[in-house]
Amino acid sequence: MATTSPHLNWLIIRNNNAYLLKKRDVKKPFSTEPNNLTNVSCYRYSGLVHKKTLGIVPAADKKGFTVVMKKGKYAQRPAKNTVKVTMKAGPRRSLKKLRNLLIGNKYRKDLTQAALRRASAVLRSQKLPQIKKTKSA
Repeated sequence: MATTSPHLNWLIIRNNNAYLLKKRDVKKPFSTEPNNLTNVSCYRYSGLVHKKTLGIVPAADKKGFTVVMKKGKYAQRPAKNTVKVTMKAGPRRSLKKLRNLLIGNKYRKDLTQAALRRASAVLRSQKLPQIKKTKSA
């Protein structure tokens, strides 16, 4: 079975799909689709149309994050399509491992910076807030 091009798929789904979030007074609509790193509805970050996509989600135990990569080789086989790698070695080390994973595998260079930002945001959200102690006189 021949697959269609990502550009054609994007032209078909860009204006209406189940993941689209349109808001008043916002020019660019948002997207809630999986594997969309910036949650903006645009061709580059779309997790639906590309053969190779990348997603960063919080880990199941709320410590670290999980990298979800879609392999282009198994586009027609959903069971073998995704690879999940959990990183919880600490913030700096995990971000370095993520960068090495993406650059070493030559996996969508245009998504590297967005993936690092998304992973940093996930790690920041898991950080416990510091409670300031007041001095008693």
